[in-house]
Amino acid sequence: MEEQSFQQRERLVEEITGYKFKNPDLLHQAFTHPSVPQNWPSNDRMEYLGDSVLSLMIAREYYFAYPDLSSKDLTELRSVNVDTEKLARVAIKYNLHNHLRCQIQSFNEQVEEFRSATLEYPLHSLGCIYPPKVLADIVEALIAAIYFDCNFSIDITWQAVKDMLQPLITPETLEIQPVTKIMQLCQKNKLKINIVDNWDTTREFECFVDGKSVAKGKSNQNKDIAKNRAAYNAY
Repeated sequence: MEEQSFQQRERLVEEITGYKFKNPDLLHQAFTHPSVPQNWPSNDRMEYLGDSVLSLMIAREYYFAYPDLSSKDLTELRSVNVDTEKLARVAIKYNLHNHLRCQIQSFNEQVEEFRSATLEYPLHSLGCIYPPKVLADIVEALIAAIYFDCNFSIDITWQAVKDMLQPLITPETLEIQPVTKIMQLCQKNKLKINIVDNWDTTREFECFVDGKSVAKGKSNQNKDIAKNRAAYNAY
């Protein structure tokens, strides 16, 4: 059964990336969560390396693609293309989680809740939904595994994963963060906005415009997400 899972995993990754591993053990390590008993090394350290490799590849790609952008704009673009939500979206797009060896309680429920939440935000929610970090870890660990296997070639690694990461967010598709967006709208229309923090008691934020309540946002998992949801709903 395990051997069959290995083969399915190898076929899936080769179909997605066009890359064939010389050392398949690296691939299987990338799909092994630390929650699994240590018969196999986990992807814990791999995702750490993959995060750095991906950041470098995206930074290099955008540095040459957009020569007129400032370092601030390039940093913002890089950040949104390598964050947890963006990579978690890649994982569910290709159902990578179905091939992850893990022992995480309610893992499938977390994945499906995230998948459903993404439907409202086709490209990126900019902080309005809660992405399971374990999904992003798979993508980062896979990038690290390819990087190791191809003898640390950034060019080969980028060639293997660039299509998998599509659609990348570009200056044309990058949206304004929800709190900034509602602030700018109210400033433009000479309206006074107040975003009230009730998270410690109700797990909510509430937006008031000219003293009138216009929207709320709630998140049990994360305070910033609750605030972003309130701003998004208010807008």
